[in-house]
Amino acid sequence: MEPDLFTAAAEDRQEKDPSRSPLAVRMRPRTLDEVVGQQHLLKPGSPLRRLVGEVAGGSDEGAGGRRAGGGPAGPSSVFLWGPPGIGKTTLAHVVSQATNRRFVELSAITAGVKEVRAVIDGARRASGGYGKETVLFLDEIHRFSKAQQDSLLPAVENRWVTLIAATTENPYFSVISPLLSRSLLLTLEPLTDEDLRGLLRRALTDARGLAGAVTLPEDTEGHLLRIAGGDARRALTALEAGAGSALAKGEKEITLRTLEESVDRAAVKYDRAGDQHYDVASALIKSIRGSDVDAALHYLARMIEAGEDPRFIARRLMISASEDIGLADPTALQTAVAAAQAVALIGFPEARITLSQATIALALAPKSNAAYLAIDAALADVRAGQAGAVPPHLRDSHYQGAQKLGHGQGYQYPHDLPGGIAAQQYAPDEVHGKRYYAPTRHGAEARYADVAERVRARLQGSGGEGTTD
Repeated sequence: MEPDLFTAAAEDRQEKDPSRSPLAVRMRPRTLDEVVGQQHLLKPGSPLRRLVGEVAGGSDEGAGGRRAGGGPAGPSSVFLWGPPGIGKTTLAHVVSQATNRRFVELSAITAGVKEVRAVIDGARRASGGYGKETVLFLDEIHRFSKAQQDSLLPAVENRWVTLIAATTENPYFSVISPLLSRSLLLTLEPLTDEDLRGLLRRALTDARGLAGAVTLPEDTEGHLLRIAGGDARRALTALEAGAGSALAKGEKEITLRTLEESVDRAAVKYDRAGDQHYDVASALIKSIRGSDVDAALHYLARMIEAGEDPRFIARRLMISASEDIGLADPTALQTAVAAAQAVALIGFPEARITLSQATIALALAPKSNAAYLAIDAALADVRAGQAGAVPPHLRDSHYQGAQKLGHGQGYQYPHDLPGGIAAQQYAPDEVHGKRYYAPTRHGAEARYADVAERVRARLQGSGGEGTTD
């Protein structure tokens, strides 16, 4: 909403004494060039640059002396979609600094149709009376009902306001189609460690930040990046807490111990590019293989806390489901694949629950490595040169001249026979009679062991005429 007398007074006090504001607020970019990450949205001529009136050269003026955002092709309304802490509010704040526009901020948590209509009425008055354009920043728009979103349509369609709407949820599910069709959807990408590292180092030295009052050793910086989890606001909040603790103790360096004490979160000894990455991942899989569900959850927690890529964890679980469980529990692979798909859709922090569910299911499942041993045994024979000719009756007989070569002759169609099994040779002569699959009697694989035994007997021309079920 537009600031009242008390809000203006508070902002004036913060401007005179910036230390009253949190570090994350003080370090908010003042221009788009100070924004970390999201470079795919900040190219010259992009919707965001046009909203702040910047042209390719960074100037506020176009060639004819007019603002770059004006004219018959004015800036479009935009939806900013992405997880918390990656710059949606920051981008809106930068737009608010544009001097030629009236900026109004609403939150869908507290505002309703009445407040939206008041802003629209004010925008029409400002446009008609003073030629002033209005930018409306609406945070958490996915919390608006359909009726509340409908109230924005005339203003966006007629460009009485330029809407900047922020959401952490998929707009295609949470925003009405007419509103989306009248706006541009901009997807924000997660901040990388390098993005956050640059932000932290700027905050340490910038006069708006800590102005060189403390230093940040490499190990402490690494821990800060891990606990930030790609969230710039969380990174700066933790940095401010660590700096406050260090200065209170008369220290000029934020040690790892001081940061741990200030954020109440111990540093996990884990290098995502080194031995710990592979050692802990190995321990997770071996704990699942050993059916120790508690140890598996411990190593899973270490990987999560260290900021490991959840997709990497999900991939390891899928491998374990086939390598260590296989047909002892055929649903294990389904569980692991579903977990990987869910993780890709939701990400952290909620993905920790999905990964936990999959880890528990795999750890407590009956175990069998028969599928793993079977394919490796078959591969070993093939690599050793035991890959003879395909038996003639199995060869393709559909092309012209195949029958003259004897292809397909003598082939028995299993579906025409009792039990659906034909006593004929399938493997090449070199490996005929070899058994690669040696099923266990664990869990559901006991059934497969019985079936394999009966089928092998039938293929050799012995055994009953029953089905293979």
